[in-house]
Amino acid sequence: MSPEETQALWLSAKVALCATAVCLPPAIALAWWLERRRFPGRFLIDALVQLPMVLPPVVPGYLLLLLLGTQGPLGRWLEATFGIVVAFTWKGAVLASAVMAFPLMVQPIRLAFRLIDARLEHAAATLGARPWRVFATITLPLAMPGLIAGCVLCFSRSLGEFGATMAFVGNIPGETRTLPLAIYSLTHVPDGEAGAMRLALLSIALAVAALLVSHWLGARAERRLGFSDHRAAHAEL
Repeated sequence: MSPEETQALWLSAKVALCATAVCLPPAIALAWWLERRRFPGRFLIDALVQLPMVLPPVVPGYLLLLLLGTQGPLGRWLEATFGIVVAFTWKGAVLASAVMAFPLMVQPIRLAFRLIDARLEHAAATLGARPWRVFATITLPLAMPGLIAGCVLCFSRSLGEFGATMAFVGNIPGETRTLPLAIYSLTHVPDGEAGAMRLALLSIALAVAALLVSHWLGARAERRLGFSDHRAAHAEL
């Protein structure tokens, strides 16, 4: 691969990993809140979380540009107060990827919380465990397969993000040109088809590798939690 292609690969990996790390804590908190709490307006919050999945990707990117661009209210404040510029930087690419991938992380985690037997948490609470300890020692370990699935989906979606990234941070070589943007650029230059094909095949390989790792980690987590033994016993019955 050329240096530009290698640079796009490493930038994509960095953006996807950072986006996954950024999404994980709020995704866990929001998934638990939506699944375990009943309150007015819950449906609206749920719909707002899922909104990036149904909007054209360029729309969230454009809204981020209006809000966090150098002329946007929040972007201007961040630059004047902390000297932080988000638009047209790799940090903006992380933010755009996180916004688009966040719903894909929330849903598996929320489903994992839904499948946990609440009686286990109640039993721990009656034995004197504080809520944070119940969450850390019972809820999160039991939800681990869902957390793994959410992280892999978020990473894969971030790795392939194009529309929001293009609208918010542009296509700057070495700064914001991730794999999808590099493929797009190569298809618009003479003799760029070979490079585009290499990067496309590499993207497919990375996606397959992420799915295989997710399957392996999920199976390992299920074995540790005893889910596989439970399913085997149930099948024998």
